[in-house]
Amino acid sequence: MSDLLPPELRVPSRQEVAGLMMRWEQPLVIGGEVRTCPECGVYRDWIVFCMRDDSIWLRCRAGHETKEPGLDAAWYNRNSGPVDRFHPTLEEGLRHLGH
Repeated sequence: MSDLLPPELRVPSRQEVAGLMMRWEQPLVIGGEVRTCPECGVYRDWIVFCMRDDSIWLRCRAGHETKEPGLDAAWYNRNSGPVDRFHPTLEEGLRHLGH
């Protein structure tokens, strides 16, 4: 008898997903400075992505994306809640988070 859960009850492993995402509504302060979008200047209501390679990317409401070297996977793990849903596409995940 196997100790593994049946396939329909298993959660994908970290290596099976492209990344994780969370919403960050308040201003994002990194190294004592408020992070702004380099393209449009907004400073709140981010989607924060933690990618499979542990890099962190930010996406503003206008859809501009930028890599954030001042954050890492450890920061993401400390600040994100539990994974509550997996999405087959980026667009579905963004809709779920209100973007």
